[in-house]
Formats: sequence, structure tokens, C-alpha cells
Amino acid sequence: MTKEQVTELIYNRYIKPTENKKESFIGVEIEMPIVNLERKAVDFEIVHKLTGEFLKEFNFIPTGIDEQGHIYSALNKENGDVFSYDCSYNNMEFSFGREKELHAVHKRFRIYYDFVQNFFRPYNYTLTGMGINPNRKLNNNIPIENGRYKMLFHHLSSFSKYACLPMYFHSYPQFGMFSSASQVQLDVTKDKLPEVINTFNQLEPVKALLFNNSVLLGENEELLCSRDMLWENSTHGINPHNIGMYDCEINSVDDILNYISTAAIYCVERDGKYLNFKPVNILEYFNIDSLTGEYMEDGEIKSLDFSPCPEDIVYLRTFKFEDLTFRGTIEFRSACCQPISDVMTVSAFHLGLLSKTDELKKIIADDRSLYHNGYNAAELRRQLVCREKPAYIDQDGLYSLAKNVLDLCKTGLSERENGEEIYLTPLYERIEKRTNPARSMLERLEKGEMLKDIITEYAS
Repeated sequence: MTKEQVTELIYNRYIKPTENKKESFIGVEIEMPIVNLERKAVDFEIVHKLTGEFLKEFNFIPTGIDEQGHIYSALNKENGDVFSYDCSYNNMEFSFGREKELHAVHKRFRIYYDFVQNFFRPYNYTLTGMGINPNRKLNNNIPIENGRYKMLFHHLSSFSKYACLPMYFHSYPQFGMFSSASQVQLDVTKDKLPEVINTFNQLEPVKALLFNNSVLLGENEELLCSRDMLWENSTHGINPHNIGMYDCEINSVDDILNYISTAAIYCVERDGKYLNFKPVNILEYFNIDSLTGEYMEDGEIKSLDFSPCPEDIVYLRTFKFEDLTFRGTIEFRSACCQPISDVMTVSAFHLGLLSKTDELKKIIADDRSLYHNGYNAAELRRQLVCREKPAYIDQDGLYSLAKNVLDLCKTGLSERENGEEIYLTPLYERIEKRTNPARSMLERLEKGEMLKDIITEYAS
């Protein structure tokens, strides 16, 4: 297959859905850890009981059933909402059907969330708003028993096979079972794609400052957002163009196509079997006659030879912070799960700035407190996910920059005339106190507060 033919596959998959968009919608996804407040592992039988009650209460129908007959995904056909468990039964996710404004999403979130909390309360369980499950060392971090999740875990556990690569691998292949994110998908038209991707990529350091909330308690507490490291230093990051930030300028649709063509594919499906294999650049993949993939059957890893076909483009999975999807949306996926009282901050932040990219570019271009100090945006983000900020950064200027961005966001939301700017209030408070949920948690723990109390507060 020629490069032009592969590019056409990529175009039809990712760019074509953005053509001729007439309306703009919002898609919100919120992952949350399940915590046993008795400082014990989550009992999955309790989780399965909850699932049954939730589906009955809200008229969801099962869409995913594991090999033991347990439901891990369900859909409400009326509004498109999905109730699911992400990677394991320690991590719950609400994915909301597309909406025009945030209040409708928040209203349904509170209804679902309150139901789950009321069910969990007699068992002394809770959902909470933390990007890393505080009981991760106590839980049974095992994947949901289906082909996809088991083979994903197998793929992430295979890092020792790549010892020859000049990269550092962490030792947490189960990180998907204890990490939680807050993600939003927004409709973007073809002509705006490069500008939105490029501008929000530049904004990632400021987002870290505001949204850090994933600390590996008891290990590397210097990292306020360990999610970046967990993704980048895993087998997902063997090809760095599959994850994280863009390290180049994206100025045209051709730039986007060329960038996607540098990504790697590492899984496909054949005859109901999820096959994993060594990551292969997508251009190279379609010019290989045969590959050998691994799949799991009866608890054993087995091999299967297969040939690439054009339809495999649907298995090209990237995890960029600004990720172009097959739905004609950009998924913003760099933010940790937030405290539940602040649950809509991530969506509101991106939504408010989406129509303000010109003004946002100017704010970044004019800033000298953070930007234009010899570091690119990716390097700046790596600095600002750490607890200690570099000495060269002017703290007053840094938080003034963050406030200018937030004021612009507020303007963008106000112009929508839905009252959605109310969801920015917690972010203004963070700027005023010069903190974020991760930093606040660590400071409170150092003052002697109990972790259980913080878990409960982040759950309210």
C-alpha cells in the first residue's frame, strides 16, 4: 500500500468526519476510583451488585459482559449515556451522550453519582475525586476478564521485552486499573483543527498548574500528576507520537495527517480474538505481508499469524493530550479526575477556550513568566507536574498568566449565555490560593490530617 493510500485511510477515518459540521456538541467522560474506606481491597461482588441495581434504576442495557458473565458496560439508549468500568472493577466511568450545554451533563452526573454513593454507603465504600486510587496498593489490580482488557494488560506488562530501547519503563503495567481521568470531546471543524490542536498543546503547562491531582502516595510524591509519566513510560510510549504532547508545530491538515502517519499500531481483532504485537508504524504496517499476534485463550497466551488489511485502520489507537477522534471531535485527555465538587471544571475550561484560540495565542505569545524562557511546551509541562517549580519562574507572573487564561475562558462561556461560567469558580480559588488538588492533599497530609478525611471531602 502506498503512502498516499494510507493517508487516504487516515483522512477518511479522522478528517472527513469534521467536514461540513453544522452543530457543536459536548461529550464528557468522568472516571473515578472506587475506595473501600476500611482500608481493604474492593470486593468485586459488591461492585457487581451495584451494577445490577444501577441498570434497573436508570434503564441501561448491557453492552459489555466479561467471561464470568459480569456486566462491565451498559448504555442508556434515550440519552446515549454509558455506565462502565475502565480496565478493572476498581475504576468507574460515566460517559455522557453528546449535549449542547454543560448543565444537562452535570444534572445527570449528580443523579447517577448520588445513586452509586447511596448504594455504597452501607458497605463503607465511596467513589472519590482523585486521579490515583488512594488504595491502589490494597486493591486487586486485575483486568476485567475479556480479551481486550486482558491483552492490554499483557501488552503493558511486556515492557521487559524492550530492554534494548533507549527509554525508561516504570514498573506499573496495571496503572490503568488505579488511575482516573476527566476528559471532554468537543466538535471542531476541519478548518479549525490545526489551530485548536496547536494552541491547546501550548496551553498544557497551564493546565498542569490548575488540574494536577494524581499522586502516587508513599512513592514518588514529587509528581503531582503522575498520569503523564505512567502513560509515557509504558509500552504505550514506545512510539512517543502515540501519547502525550506534540513536539512539533501543527499548522495545516496535512501536518495532522503526516503526524498521525508516524503513529504505531499494536493491536487488531481477528475472529473475535484481540491480538497484540510489537508496535509498528502505521505506514510500515500496511506493507507487511504477515505478522504474528498474541491472544489469550483459556488463560494461556497463544500466537496467531495474520495479514494486515485496510479495515485495520480502526485499531490505530493514539492517546495524545489533544487527540483527534473518528467522531469528528478533539478529545482533551490530559486532566486528572477532579474532586467531585469541581467535577465540571475540566469540561468548562476547554469549552470556554475553544472559541478563543486567537486571543489565547496572544496571551501565550506575550507571556514571559513561563513561556519564552528557553523551554518548549512539553518541557514546561514536565516541570509543572512536579511539586517544586523551577527557580526561573516568576510566581506572581505565573498565576497572573493562569488568571488571564481563566478570564478569557469565562468570557467564552459567558458568550454562550448558558451560565456555564459558574463551573470555573473552583479554578479561580485555586489561582488565589496558588494550589491544586494534589498539592493541597499533600500539604494537608503533612499537617497530620487523615487520608480518609481527604478522600471523603474529595468525594463530596
